[in-house]
Amino acid sequence: MLRVPAVLTAAVVGALGGAATGAEARANPAWGINGTYVATSNGEWARKNEVFYDQASLRSTWTVSTSCSYPGECTGTVHSDWGWTAPIYARSGVWYVKHTIEDWVPCPDGSTAPGLQTFRFKPMTPEGANADPTSTTLVGEDITTSPSGACGVNKPVYINMPFKLVKVA
Repeated sequence: MLRVPAVLTAAVVGALGGAATGAEARANPAWGINGTYVATSNGEWARKNEVFYDQASLRSTWTVSTSCSYPGECTGTVHSDWGWTAPIYARSGVWYVKHTIEDWVPCPDGSTAPGLQTFRFKPMTPEGANADPTSTTLVGEDITTSPSGACGVNKPVYINMPFKLVKVA
C-alpha cells in the first residue's frame, strides 16, 4: 500500500486550497443573468392545490442585476414593473425569486392573508433541451402559497403556473 507523507499531503491540500480561494473571489459577469426580461406566468395551465384551475396569465417586465462567485452560485436583485423588488439567487444553476404578495387570499370575513410567490427557473434551449447557460430564455414555475391557517382554514392555497423569462435587452 502506498503511503503519502503527511507533509506532502498538507502541502498539496494547502496549494489547492489557496488556488480555490483565489477562484472563489473572482466574480464572472457571464455567469449571471443581467438586463431586462419579460416574465410570463401561464395561467391557462395553472393548478390550484394540484387540480387544473384556469387563472389569468400574468406578464411583467423585470430588470435583473446579479453577480456570481461560481457558475450557478449567484445573488442579486429583481425590480418588477408591477412595483415590487426582491432578491434573486441561483443554486446549482437554478434561479429563485421570492416575494410576499400582501392581501393575496380573500377571507370570508372580509380580511385577507398574504401569499409567498416563488419563481424557480433555469436557462433552456428553444427546443426545451436541458440547461443551456448561454440561453436568453429561462423556464420553470411560478408558485404562490398562503400560510396554513390563513382565513381560519388549516389548508394553504397553493397555485402553480408554468413560467417563462425572456431577455429583451
